[in-house]
Amino acid sequence: MRPASTRDGARRVALVTGAGTGIGRAAAEALAAEGHAVMGVGRTEATLRDLENYLVESVATPEGCGRIVAETEERLGEIDVLVNNAGIDSGEEQLIWKQSPELWEAVMATNLSGPFHLSRLVAGGMVARGWGRIVMVASTAGLAGGRSLSAYTTSKHGMIGLMRAIAQDVAGCGVTCNAVCPGWVRTEMGELTAARESHERGVPAEQIWEERAAASPGGRIVTVQEVADVIGLLASDALSGVNGEAIRVALGSLW
Repeated sequence: MRPASTRDGARRVALVTGAGTGIGRAAAEALAAEGHAVMGVGRTEATLRDLENYLVESVATPEGCGRIVAETEERLGEIDVLVNNAGIDSGEEQLIWKQSPELWEAVMATNLSGPFHLSRLVAGGMVARGWGRIVMVASTAGLAGGRSLSAYTTSKHGMIGLMRAIAQDVAGCGVTCNAVCPGWVRTEMGELTAARESHERGVPAEQIWEERAAASPGGRIVTVQEVADVIGLLASDALSGVNGEAIRVALGSLW
């Protein structure tokens, strides 16, 4: 384990949303292993209980985001690292002319508005202190379009745009904002899309994963740990010169 970065002799504080499972859980554990005081946020207490610090709350409303930041700062101190990982893919999206407006609004609230509100609430303090890291967990869907994915694809494109705008706002202040763009990863969300495709095509879900792996130049699926490792680097002092970048973590895959 590398020595943890500190602020005024104390552990730096990291806030990770969607920390109950998948990439968020791996990122929370990786940052804790590096010595950060980590607040893991999620919507289901059962998935969070084994974290040292956790908070059950949704990022889908401005009020929820406000509570997340306020309680994190009250319990752990000022936030130095923000990992905007919480996201939803309903598995129920349809072609644009059949798409549900309610589903669109729900996806945008969690995937895009949540990161905006959280970043808005913590960025000013980071700039004032002269150090901070904001990492958006986007997707290769933020770099390319997907059939029957208008809400999810748009939310992830928007997340990358938000990241690039924030990066310009905080540039020169010791703060960076970047995004990671994972391809297929075997998370709960990934399993959901595999199950949907399995149902539509009438083939086993495991076959879907085999096809996804075969389509990758790397011949396999990226692991949650590989994505978390990139998040950890972006949250460290090591990549202080990297700002405003969308880093694809997909073994060379375009999707």
